[in-house]
This record gives sequence, C-alpha cells and structure tokens, in this order.
Amino acid sequence: MSKNNNNNKSTKCVHSGNLIDEKYHGNISPIYPSITYDFIESDVYPRYFNTPNQIGVCEKISDLENADLSLLFGSGLGAISTTMLSLLKKGDHIILQDSLYGGTINLVNTEFKKFGIEHSYVDVSEKDKLFASLRKNSKVIYIESPSNPLLNIIDLSSISDFAKNNNLVSIIDNTFASPINQNPIDLGIDLVIHSATKYLSGHSDILAGSVSGAKKKIEMIKSSGLNFGSNISEYTAWMLERSIKTLKIRVSTQNDSALNLSKFLFDNNFVSKVFYPGLENHKNHAIAKAQMHGFGGMLSFELNSNIDPIKFVQDLKIIKPTMSLAGVESTITSPVLSSHKKMDPEVRRGLGISDNLLRLSVGIEDFEDLMLDLDKALIKNGK
Repeated sequence: MSKNNNNNKSTKCVHSGNLIDEKYHGNISPIYPSITYDFIESDVYPRYFNTPNQIGVCEKISDLENADLSLLFGSGLGAISTTMLSLLKKGDHIILQDSLYGGTINLVNTEFKKFGIEHSYVDVSEKDKLFASLRKNSKVIYIESPSNPLLNIIDLSSISDFAKNNNLVSIIDNTFASPINQNPIDLGIDLVIHSATKYLSGHSDILAGSVSGAKKKIEMIKSSGLNFGSNISEYTAWMLERSIKTLKIRVSTQNDSALNLSKFLFDNNFVSKVFYPGLENHKNHAIAKAQMHGFGGMLSFELNSNIDPIKFVQDLKIIKPTMSLAGVESTITSPVLSSHKKMDPEVRRGLGISDNLLRLSVGIEDFEDLMLDLDKALIKNGK
C-alpha cells in the first residue's frame, strides 16, 4: 500500500473544519441556515461559497485530501461540469480516459459541442495512445481511478508527469477511492473531484459534490461557479460534515469486506469475471498497491452467460438493487441499465461492460451475511 501518512485520517474526519459554538458551547458544529446577511458587516452569501457551514466542510475535505482549498456543489456532476467549464473555452481540447462514469461521458458528448470544446477519449494507460491524443490546443486531462464500473487503475504519478510536461491541468474523479484510500494531490494530480453523495456522505441521504486543489486553481473554479449557481444548502453542508466524521471507520470496514467478497466471487463457478484492484490477478494490482491505502468498497463481477442478471439481483435479500453507491447498506446495479445506459451499446461493449456485468457497492454489514446472500442467489440462478 502507499506509504503516504494515513494514520491520522480518523482524527481529521472528526475534528477538521468543525465550527465552534461560542454562545452555547455545544460539542458539534452549529447550523447557520440564513441565506441573507448584513451587507455592511459581511459579504457572506450562499452562492459565493462562503457561508459558515460550507467553509467548515471544505476545510475538512481539504485536510483529508491534503489540498489548499475545496468547494462544495449541489452534486458530483455539478462539481465535474463547473470544474471543466471553468478551465476550458471555445477551441480548447480535453483528453479524457475512455472508461468513465456514464454521467461524465454524457455531459461531454451532449454539452461540449455547444461550447466549441473539442475532446478525445483514450486509454490513458497506453503511453503511445496518450501522446497521440495530445494536440496544440489540449488544456486538460481528466481521469477516474478506480473507474466506474470496471475498477480500472491508472498510474497517477505517470499522468501527473504527462500533464506537467505538456502544460495540462490534471483532474481526477476520486469518488470510488474516497480520501481514505487515495490522495491524488500527493501524487501530483492538480484537482480532485468527489461525488460527495457517495462515500463522503455514506448514508444515501445527501446530494453533493466537491473539488479540491491548489488555491489558484480553486479560485478560478469558484469564479465560474458563482455564475453557475450549483451550491448546497447549509443544512446539507451540516449533514455532510456529520457524515464525514465516520468516513474512516466506514471505509475501513468496506475495504475488508469487498476484498473478501471479491475472493469468494473469483472462486465461484457461476461467476466468469471479477474486477477488484485488491485481487492479485487484477492487471494493475501492483499500481493500486503502490498508490492506494486500501482497495475500496466497490467491485464488479460478470455472471455466467446462462444466468439472468435481473433475476439474480431480485433473489438477493440483503443487498438491494439501487443505482447509487457507497452507503452503509450494500447495493447492486446493472451498469447497462443505470450508470452507462446512455452510452452507445457498441462503445460500451468495446470497453468490456457486458449485459451480465453487475456492480456491487459493499456496505458495513457482516461479511458472512453478504457472502451467504450472494451464494444463495448464485446457486438458485446457476442451476
């Protein structure tokens, strides 16, 4: 595992960015729900990213990602779109990893042409293909590691070197890893995005996103974000701060269970493929081991062709069929019917996303119960 210091993450989760209740001396951050402040005494305004609870959560996320500053948005895609559109203009070009979250792909494919922004999808792990994608007008490289849904791992130091040598801004979607398992800024990546709806929230009840990085770049994003208006309420910010306090203990449990479940599925006769960076047979296991503190709570597996994936999912009792991920409860989904539904079917198959692929988000339930739930459904549907 990466040797970067990960020992004090629990302390940061609990204490970083907490607001002091100076009047009543409560032990948790107070909520400041006002959307309007005295203009003579203050320039605070929710859309300006500078209300108390937003600032507190941003300090916590920045501490966890070893960043100068962070910003909060109304969703993960709000963070992605605001970040991209603040750094790109008409005539610019962006290099994108070919295996990304479907929402990001749909954003690029449907919106960028309206703004005259060029883009290329490429297997960024192939150096020849990566350099071939570079153009004179290239400004940004955008990656995701581990990726959704096949858990591809990208060498972050290599991408950082490529970006710096070619004057590109490097951006990573770090949602699947969480700040507990991976800190891309320590490896030279410029900007780190999270769908805070996922691990940072962890309870399937908050919609939010974040971006973290150096002060100069975050100020650029903030400048555009003021115009786009994708902010969160103070109550949501307070809920997110509360949730992050348990991030380390949640993710640690999810890491352990996901590794054990991936081994169980790998040895199961009803499963043809398992995608999890903690498995030694994963093509980039060595890279994951070098740059991650843990392998994460996400895994994907492909059922044998004779098994109907929907009937299999319907026979699960503990693991629930939902589209989102990273909650304390284990959930499962079919990428072709959810996250990657809007992708061209041929392109999707070319990336290895088959109709029998299922993505499992491992919760904090007892491992034995999750394994038994999967085992019973596999036996019933594999006959």
